[in-house]
Amino acid sequence: MQKSINRTLICLLLSNATLCNTTSSPLRVYMYNLPPRFNVRLIDPAFPDNTTVTADNIPLWRWNASLVKENSVEYWMMASLLYEGSNESESTREAVRVSDPDSADVLFVPFFSSLSFNFHVHNMVDLNKVDEKLQYEMVNILRASKYWKRSGGRDHVIPLHHPNAFRHHRSSVNSSIFVVADFGRIFQISKLAKDVVAPYPHMVESYINDDHEDPYESRRTLLFFRGGIKRKAEGKIRVKLHEMLNGTEGVIYEDAHASEEGFKASAERMRSSKFCLHPAGDTPSSCRLFDAIVSHCVPVIVSDKIELPYENELDYKEFSIFLSVNETMKPGYMVNELRSVPKDQWIKMWLRLKNISHHFEFQYPPMKDDAVNMIWRQVKQKVPAVKLAVHRSRRLKIPDWWR
Repeated sequence: MQKSINRTLICLLLSNATLCNTTSSPLRVYMYNLPPRFNVRLIDPAFPDNTTVTADNIPLWRWNASLVKENSVEYWMMASLLYEGSNESESTREAVRVSDPDSADVLFVPFFSSLSFNFHVHNMVDLNKVDEKLQYEMVNILRASKYWKRSGGRDHVIPLHHPNAFRHHRSSVNSSIFVVADFGRIFQISKLAKDVVAPYPHMVESYINDDHEDPYESRRTLLFFRGGIKRKAEGKIRVKLHEMLNGTEGVIYEDAHASEEGFKASAERMRSSKFCLHPAGDTPSSCRLFDAIVSHCVPVIVSDKIELPYENELDYKEFSIFLSVNETMKPGYMVNELRSVPKDQWIKMWLRLKNISHHFEFQYPPMKDDAVNMIWRQVKQKVPAVKLAVHRSRRLKIPDWWR
């Protein structure tokens, strides 16, 4: 008991985030019991819609479903709350499920809005009534809930990881804590102060045996990129970068589309490259950044409006290179900058990547400090502001009079 008290005092006095995280109680989460058509039937259409999803019957993630895997964050969050095993103690779990909503810190809405878009919408030009109907039903369920009414939805957690997730009705739930990939298409209703940025699940296999005696020399390629070149918004820079970098010594810049074979080829290239380029796509972020991280290939981030996961805990400058769009448009600038990085500095970044890459692993059962636990930790840090807003709203006669 005395040791526990001492650790708590040290945590408070030194503001030691790591120590605090290991000693504080987990986030208490109540999860809405939604019909499976809102979640797991999007993975397994044969799952009965009148059956409650449990740890025993939740469908296992199909890792070969690569084209939707990048938007599977909602699945891992739900699965982590269902998990009842004992591979990790309560002290290392960032969130635990509670059965009583009144005892919860937050309420989780397990609507797989990203997978719904992937599953039901095949052409943005065509209206898809199934996806839109699910969104409409979800809004009505929430608005009928006394717990939604109690807080105005502020203490609800809703994953909106795909840029087009919940697109018809997300403005109806924008008081909630959103779990997003970035703010590219929702910047008008989403904000860093209330929402959580989560990583894309990586598409390439993690580099487990990266133990070369000289990792710098073993990676012969200076800079690697593989992906779609023709993109919208800030992603238009990809075409210009292709024109500038094509044929440059030590640089591989390939136009390619997502496929299983493509991911295998990307993994091999990333593992043999010192730097991996991450330009903006249709939105500021993409899974390519996290592919680079688990491949221990130093990311070169060219995306002026990107927001990054866990940035209050991770300093991305320790393992990434950041360049502005304007800088990269100067002929030769980016390549010269990368060639000027000393070997010892690159090795420090490589070692840091190896040290932090486990924070980007989505898995079931969940493990200490993995991606889903890191996301829940970020949610937990939003709770004080949520409680402040809820308590003020209950007693104010004139809402936000000070504005």
